[in-house]
Amino acid sequence: MARIVFLLQALSWITLALAFDIVGKVSWNDVCRNAKALGQAKASLDEGVYSGGITAEGRFTIPDVPEGTYLLSILSHDFTFDQLRVDVTNASLPEVRPYIPGTPFDPPSSVLLPYPIVLSAKEKADYFVPPESFNLAAMFSNPMMLLMVGVAVMMLGMPYLIKNMDPEALEEFKEQQAKMGSIQNAFQSGDIKAGFSSIMAAAEEQSATSSTGPQRGGAKTRGSKRTKR
Repeated sequence: MARIVFLLQALSWITLALAFDIVGKVSWNDVCRNAKALGQAKASLDEGVYSGGITAEGRFTIPDVPEGTYLLSILSHDFTFDQLRVDVTNASLPEVRPYIPGTPFDPPSSVLLPYPIVLSAKEKADYFVPPESFNLAAMFSNPMMLLMVGVAVMMLGMPYLIKNMDPEALEEFKEQQAKMGSIQNAFQSGDIKAGFSSIMAAAEEQSATSSTGPQRGGAKTRGSKRTKR
């Protein structure tokens, strides 16, 4: 039992001996001028697996980082920072490389950055979205709005058009409305056969009237020619 405890202690000592402290600094600039503007922030490896706080001077230390490859981020509520790839090895100091979010983590970039790490704020996060102002042109460019306006114009102008129609055209218009109403009622009631029958009857009637129209006109023309002779 004592040997097992000793072996576990030895392994923990070896692990601590192989661990490395990642050190760096946040360099103040015009975007983030000091630690007060930065607020509560920390340096993090792999989204919080290892982390360290940032001092008033902007320095940070992430202690006891074992050998491996990590993604370094500065977690801040109000500012955004570049992300870096950090390779911790026993042979030398950690290797720091730039990393672009959304790109493959491997293979690593050929560009090596200096160590200790130096990062600066890129931009300040803006969580306020101004409300959009009223735009009359954009409203009327909407197809649904144009359809509603067209329906409203038809509803307002229909009584005026009906009032100025001649009696024959008005009677024909009423007949067409009655036919359309019967077709709609047939489909709404589920009588599809009656609906199609109404459509076919209306089509036959329209073709019959269109075919008889020119003959009457032709008879009148021939009659007029005979009277002239």
